[in-house]
Amino acid sequence: MQKIRSGTLAALFLGSISTPVLPLAAAPAGLEAIRASALTDEVAMDFTEGLTTEVGPRPAGTPQEARARDWAVAKLKGLGFSNVRAEPYTMPVWLRGHDEARVIAPFPQTLVLAALGNSASTPDKGIEGEVVYFPTLADLEAAPEGSLKGRIAFVSHAMHATQDGSSYGYFGATRRQGPSIASKKGAIAILIRSIGTDNHRQPHTGVQMWADGVKPIPAAALSVPDAEQLVRIVSRGQPVRLHLTLSSKMLKDQPSGNVLAEIPGSDPKAGVVVAACHLDSWDQGTGAIDDGAGCGIVAAAALQAAKAGPLRRTIRVLMAGAEEVGGNGGRAYYDAHGKEAHAMAMESDFGADRVWRADFKLPQGHDALARRVVAGLAPLGIGASRLPAGGGSDIEPLVKAGVPVIDLQQDGTRYFDIHHTPDDTLDKIDPTQLRQNVAAWAVALFEIANAPESLGVN
Repeated sequence: MQKIRSGTLAALFLGSISTPVLPLAAAPAGLEAIRASALTDEVAMDFTEGLTTEVGPRPAGTPQEARARDWAVAKLKGLGFSNVRAEPYTMPVWLRGHDEARVIAPFPQTLVLAALGNSASTPDKGIEGEVVYFPTLADLEAAPEGSLKGRIAFVSHAMHATQDGSSYGYFGATRRQGPSIASKKGAIAILIRSIGTDNHRQPHTGVQMWADGVKPIPAAALSVPDAEQLVRIVSRGQPVRLHLTLSSKMLKDQPSGNVLAEIPGSDPKAGVVVAACHLDSWDQGTGAIDDGAGCGIVAAAALQAAKAGPLRRTIRVLMAGAEEVGGNGGRAYYDAHGKEAHAMAMESDFGADRVWRADFKLPQGHDALARRVVAGLAPLGIGASRLPAGGGSDIEPLVKAGVPVIDLQQDGTRYFDIHHTPDDTLDKIDPTQLRQNVAAWAVALFEIANAPESLGVN
């Protein structure tokens, strides 16, 4: 990384930005007031506390998610947002039942696991089979066709924590693709080591999608200690037999929906700035870091930006439904609003720890806007990168359509200790770091909403 020169921020991002950004002293005076106010914000924590306490877990397409929409609509109206509404759609819904695994031989014992989203169900009495161990997903892929007939595949790996969460993309393939690969090889079920970085006896669930033409099989994630235990059992060299019960069911055409709220701008032709998060969560925890905090952050930041003065562009908060199971809410939003003029899209969905980096993907010739945003973020300890912003699931269709995007990257060092586990609860949120997120978002939203530049598509 480049060093920051005294008095000036070096241009650390997007190779097209080759000149130093504004000196900190030249940053708009109003941003200091925005930062100061946001760093004392109580809205984000109040929102997150209320959602996780009064609603709790919010699996996609369930009555709990519907209660979250009703709760969010009432909360956003109470906070003073305009045009607050829920926009419904329907979707298939997978529901967890009973998850249990027992080693039958050679060393009988119970293992802790959780079914993966879209897992097939075992019979009520469960299934039994010999375990075939694969240290990596590549080893499973290399297994001969038909070699797993009547057997249970077990895939391990060694995911490590990274600040930017980059290991999730690589190791997450075990969850996303492993079940389909195992089914193609003839397996009657698959167990994976949880896609997580903790050492606690709590499994990390998550969705996986069956490849076209693949027969769904029972699929589950073992907690990290239980996966390591199973590796040790296998290493003794004796056949390992396991009894597995994963009861679940699929429901068709269940209601889900998005919640939208706005702070109207003065120039409808300037386009909308979307600040996104997702309301749904997995069923094991209360969805505090994933993604109750994200919704608290974007709502609070939009209000902080509006407090600083009139906005040129409308800020639209999008609290998407059904992100965890495949981004249904983001697609539904695009289907309903994709033809509208969008100036920018941003998303908060990586917990609540401090923002440390900003990534940009702006139209050619918009270096000045990026420099202004970076100048406003620098006093919060946030630098910028040369990596292009990519957005997240809830804004993915907008980004693919060419809408500009800025990513405020949060510190993900401990995120995958908690992600998709029963431990995703309110106590994991650090209020000071949460407020730093609000301040970063408020600065960015204010600069974007009032930017004189022409932004966006349509």
